[in-house]
Amino acid sequence: MNREILVCGGTGCLSSKSEQIIKNLETLISVNGLEKEVIVKKTGCFGFCEKGPIVKILPDNVLYIEVKPEDAEEIVESHLINEKIVERLLFIDPRTKEKIHDGKDMQFYRKQVRIALKNCGVINPEDIDDYIIHDGYKALEKVIKTMSSEDVINEIKESGLRGRGGGGFPTGLKWEFTKKAVNKEKYVVCNADEGDPGAFMDRSILEGDPHGILEAMTICGYAVGASKGLIYIRAEYPVAVSRLEKAISTARERGYLGNNILGSDFSFDIDIKLGAGAFVCGEETALIHSMEGERGEPTTKPPFPAESGYWGKPTNVNNVETFANITKIILNGASWFKSIGTPKSPGTKVFALAGKVNNVGLVEVPMGTTLREVIFEIGDGIKKNKKFKAVQTGGPSGGCLTEQDLDTPIDFDTLLAKGSMMGSGGMIVMDETDCMVSIAKFYLEFTLDESCGKCTPCRIGNTRLHEILERITNGNGKKEDLDLLRELSTTIKDTALCGLGQTSPNPVLSTLNKFYDEYLAHIEDKTCPAKQCKNLIKYEINPNKCIGCTLCARRCPVQAIESKLKTPHIIDQSKCIKCGACFENCKFEAVEIA
Repeated sequence: MNREILVCGGTGCLSSKSEQIIKNLETLISVNGLEKEVIVKKTGCFGFCEKGPIVKILPDNVLYIEVKPEDAEEIVESHLINEKIVERLLFIDPRTKEKIHDGKDMQFYRKQVRIALKNCGVINPEDIDDYIIHDGYKALEKVIKTMSSEDVINEIKESGLRGRGGGGFPTGLKWEFTKKAVNKEKYVVCNADEGDPGAFMDRSILEGDPHGILEAMTICGYAVGASKGLIYIRAEYPVAVSRLEKAISTARERGYLGNNILGSDFSFDIDIKLGAGAFVCGEETALIHSMEGERGEPTTKPPFPAESGYWGKPTNVNNVETFANITKIILNGASWFKSIGTPKSPGTKVFALAGKVNNVGLVEVPMGTTLREVIFEIGDGIKKNKKFKAVQTGGPSGGCLTEQDLDTPIDFDTLLAKGSMMGSGGMIVMDETDCMVSIAKFYLEFTLDESCGKCTPCRIGNTRLHEILERITNGNGKKEDLDLLRELSTTIKDTALCGLGQTSPNPVLSTLNKFYDEYLAHIEDKTCPAKQCKNLIKYEINPNKCIGCTLCARRCPVQAIESKLKTPHIIDQSKCIKCGACFENCKFEAVEIA
């Protein structure tokens, strides 16, 4: 039986030399005369980013982790030629200490349901034939040959699919609005301007399954009456851009894009528009202005893009993950999709699980899965056995949830009720060493950098918020600052022009609500409980642990450490700049933070 070797070709694994792994495997397979028996395939992301690069061998279902280019020889020699699994490259379950070779048996994959990520890590994203073998373009064929545009929209409406870009607006309803708009010229836009810190959902889908997005956009064009599609993607995603360009070219050659698609009278084509990486351009009106060559600034709604969008024409805008669900709904039916997830939030959601969690990676789970299941089962808990403190969902627009919220089901409405939001799917886990005041300040700094500056509440209001947080973390805060933070945050939420400004105070409000004592400690006690705020801590050397090795003194950039060989050292606090070099370099844990 022929074998396939699947090698992760996502950006993360490419940076860890997965391209060289592929080349080494191909060379060794050729040298050993195995070309007719073994195919090496570059795929998209497998999701288990913490353990990449990943190599999977089919039909054996053996998954190797943290593979290096030099491991190719042993994989070919041992596994392919001698039929012996390379034990040292297998995943070891941290609970049972057993070696696991099948990914389905891993805790990371066990509770996942892949719909949007169905083809990622399975097909070669640069090979249209591989996509077709895996039911590619069957949904488009079904739509064109057996369904009217109304049928398509009704199917999407019936499925209950909600936009995965953050707002959760019903997708079928948005399509219907665009269809009903009276104009001969209409557009379909894919929003691939993913900019949340720590987010890589859309990028991974585009890298692993570009044809899936093209097919879904074409179906949308058929449904709403558009003949032109545009993918707005940030230029910082070169791998995704390259694979999209190749996919568009081959789809045109095969008749899945262009004039008279599949012999019908329906014509539709897609182009790519590169963005410069402005976070505000994730807002649909700012995105449209950017595509038109204008400044990426939002405008008030109505009119909505469905009425007046790109060049004033009706425009349907959905994000990458939303489109990634379309072909599966068309092929499997609305009832199938509604059977997954919750009644008000059907289907699955893709999350970029990052931060202080053991299993960093791309996760797709049914709506209604709890935060505890994602963080402590799929994510395998907190790194270095630290204590869980909070999780930020929804990126800079979201909020922090605590240990009391871990059993919260993940869906649009529940997260909003808890003071956070789904957002596009970023999920940053924090532990006991994270300062929540600093976290709020970090997200606000991001918002300030990314704000277009058009409206006063966002431009000036967030600047004032940041100044207050800066005072507090520097030890100069006052009790009345907390009331001012709340009042100003509420005003900004009520008066800012677009979603970026309206949600920008969320990290401040959520940390205030859930970590009020931590704010008070900064203000009243002039201490940072997490020992992160530089002006509220000091480094001291424990004389009972210091052996006088002088390493800390040699690493100190300002000579603030009084040292004699084999004698406990002392830090001169008047000279110390709190850079932490002594703390990081001490091998005996003698340097402590007070």
